[in-house]
Amino acid sequence: MARQVEIWNDRSEIAARALLLTQIAYEQAIAKSGRFTIVAAGGSTPKVLYELFATKNWDWSKVHIFWGDERYVPVTDPQSNEGMTRKAWLDHVDIPAANIHGIPTDADDPAIAAEEYEQHIQEFFAVAAGVFPQFDLILLGMGDDGHTASLFPHTAALKVSDRLITVGSKDGQPRITMTVPLINQAQEILFMVEGAAKAKALHAVLAPKGDVNQYPSRLITGNTIWLCDRTAMNQK
Repeated sequence: MARQVEIWNDRSEIAARALLLTQIAYEQAIAKSGRFTIVAAGGSTPKVLYELFATKNWDWSKVHIFWGDERYVPVTDPQSNEGMTRKAWLDHVDIPAANIHGIPTDADDPAIAAEEYEQHIQEFFAVAAGVFPQFDLILLGMGDDGHTASLFPHTAALKVSDRLITVGSKDGQPRITMTVPLINQAQEILFMVEGAAKAKALHAVLAPKGDVNQYPSRLITGNTIWLCDRTAMNQK
């Protein structure tokens, strides 16, 4: 699969480039299938991008929003990825409620919520169990430790290859996350990475060889574009 790495000056440039790439993906998807499926990420960099999305005059009836991962908290919680996305973007556009496909976090057992979200995705794409559907665009960030979505170093979620959705873990707290093969199946994957704190992990992830258990973002090997700022690339 193809991997492209681009270096930009700062967060605003990364967001502007991501906006252009998303616009292209949107137009191609609408022309091909009449709808655009995008997977949102959490974090401060995507938030800037979402604020730009809120200014677009897309045909929102044809846009479907999913999430790559979610903390096991209500959407009203400040830590909720969906909550952040709604405030920055979705609350400001005329998108049908049925087109917003949030991760359930109200089941007593996170494993049940993971199964519910997996089934929802299967029904949306009309695929059988065991089939990995293709999202048009998946947005991802990367943590200082090299994790992406809720695929954290040395956790069981990294090994899940027969499910679309699984339960991740961060410091003992459950997360719902898309699995590696589902992410890799996407038409396009867009990483947004900024900040000097991520330089060590970024170099390890982009290196020709490395430990996928230590740096889980190495597992994302689909059609990927990395948008990185100069400090993350350790460049002046």
